[in-house]
Amino acid sequence: MGRTDRPRGALRRRGPAGGGGIIAEDHGRRVHEVDRAAVLGFVTQFNEGLDVTRENRQFLYRVVRHLAEEEGIRQFLDMGSGLPTQANVHQVAQRFQPDAHVVYVDSDPIVLAHGRALLSAESTTVIQADMTDPGDVLAHPEVRRLIDFDRPVAALFLSVAHSIPDDEQVRGMFAATADALVPGSFLAMSQFVGADRETADSHTAKATEMGLVWKTRTVEDFRPLVPDLEPVPPGLVDVADWRPDPDQPPPATVDAPLQPFLGAAGENKQVKEFGGVLRKS
Repeated sequence: MGRTDRPRGALRRRGPAGGGGIIAEDHGRRVHEVDRAAVLGFVTQFNEGLDVTRENRQFLYRVVRHLAEEEGIRQFLDMGSGLPTQANVHQVAQRFQPDAHVVYVDSDPIVLAHGRALLSAESTTVIQADMTDPGDVLAHPEVRRLIDFDRPVAALFLSVAHSIPDDEQVRGMFAATADALVPGSFLAMSQFVGADRETADSHTAKATEMGLVWKTRTVEDFRPLVPDLEPVPPGLVDVADWRPDPDQPPPATVDAPLQPFLGAAGENKQVKEFGGVLRKS
């Protein structure tokens, strides 16, 4: 799922370097009918997937709100952003920091085309680049135009690591990005994890059968990939448990064919999005 919500959505077929393909979302995204069919196929295989991706979308809102409102962050890099949907990073950030600058980064040319059509403000842009090559991303002229790397930046890797099966590539992506940012900056990340090894491997196998480049990890797999930075409480957790707020804006209504899958995660959640926010001191 990438931000298969992606899936920030709901479904992302990536190339070997995190490149693009079909992207769709379970709610709110501008997608084609073939993409909607792909999302439906995914949640049919993984019934809890719809709930989990919606939880990740809510997590995105709370993370960006916290960083903008409480930490005073005015610069955001949204890595592997997917197509624009509701409550995008720039919309949340600029609600609390009106002068916030946001760069969306995705390797899919479809994202570039749609993003440029929808994002017209001088303070927000979208670029086509591979998030697994942070050096290339950070050197991009549009990134340099909007982001001042002498000041704190928030780099968001939300619901993307599971679309990169190579552990060392994920570790390097996080580490290189963190190394390039000044103290006072933040990294936020989340990824699909299974309740145990068997569940994670089964989830990965089914996604691979569907043609996705995918790796559902366990919590124990994911933690060593994360840089040794200061966790913002409550640390790395099920994203539904990261500073939950019953009063935050609700996610968009899902399409009718997907509505039967709402609530499928229930109390026996075998797969979840696991993540949090880290501060560079």
